[in-house]
Amino acid sequence: MNVPEMLDVWRMVAARRSFEGRVPLSSLARVRDLLFDTEGEVDFVLQFDSDPLLKVAYAELRIDTALPLECQRSLQRFLLPVHIVQRLGLIRDEADEAALPPDYEALLVPEDGTLRLLDLVEDELVLAVPAVPMNPESDAVDREWPIPEEELAKASPFAALGSLKKN
Repeated sequence: MNVPEMLDVWRMVAARRSFEGRVPLSSLARVRDLLFDTEGEVDFVLQFDSDPLLKVAYAELRIDTALPLECQRSLQRFLLPVHIVQRLGLIRDEADEAALPPDYEALLVPEDGTLRLLDLVEDELVLAVPAVPMNPESDAVDREWPIPEEELAKASPFAALGSLKKN
C-alpha cells in the first residue's frame, strides 16, 4: 500500500489527489472485533476534489470487500459482500453541516487539517456490519408458534380491567 498514513486534507483537495490501496482486515482494529475471523482484504479508493457549483470540498470513498461474519441464525461463518460509495463533505465546523447537499455525509476535519486515511475506511466498515448478521442463504426459522389462549389473556394489558368489570 503506497498510501501515506496521515493526509493533509486541504492540500489533497487543492491537488485533487486520489489514493487507492488494499489492506488486510486484520489491520483494522475497530472492525476486527465485529468479525468471525480476519481472513480477507479491503480494497479502497479515496478521491479528493471540490464541487465548483456547490463550493463543497469532498472526499469520495469507495470500498469493496467481503466481511466474514457469524450468521445469528445458523451460527456459521458467511461472507457479507460490501460495496460502499460514500461522498464525504469536508467541513471545518459542525455549523457547516447544514449547508451540505443531501447526498453528502459530513466529515468534520480536525483543526490541523490532517486525517488518517484508514480511519475513514474503518468508520464505513463498522457502519456496514449489520446489528444482527444473517446469511441470506441460511434457512429462515419457522416463527409460527401457536400461543395458548390463557397466555394471550395474561398478556393483554386490559385483562385485569376485564376481571374488575365482572365484579
